[in-house]
Amino acid sequence: MNEAHVRIFAAIAAIPPGRVASYGAIAARAGLPGRARLVGRALGEVPDGMELPWFRVLRSSGQIAFSPGSRGFREQSKRLKAEGVEVRNGRVPMSAFGLDADLDRALWGMPG
Repeated sequence: MNEAHVRIFAAIAAIPPGRVASYGAIAARAGLPGRARLVGRALGEVPDGMELPWFRVLRSSGQIAFSPGSRGFREQSKRLKAEGVEVRNGRVPMSAFGLDADLDRALWGMPG
């Protein structure tokens, strides 16, 4: 496994239950800003036996990346909802459930 993948997997593993992050945010936290597509590629190459909360990673819009109605889409929605994350029409409100939602609210007064 290469160093970039190790850093990406560590950033994903650090997302707490009930929170989500975008591919771009994970790339930035892994020290790879602008490499959101690399995060997606790494998620497709998770080694067998590695437990990773892959379902907490979404598009920057909060949208699930799988095709609506697909098995992956249904599984990701189910897992997020089980953690108390609101999923509506395949989208999660990042202002309420994003990794930095509390910080954004504290700084800018954004509604949750």
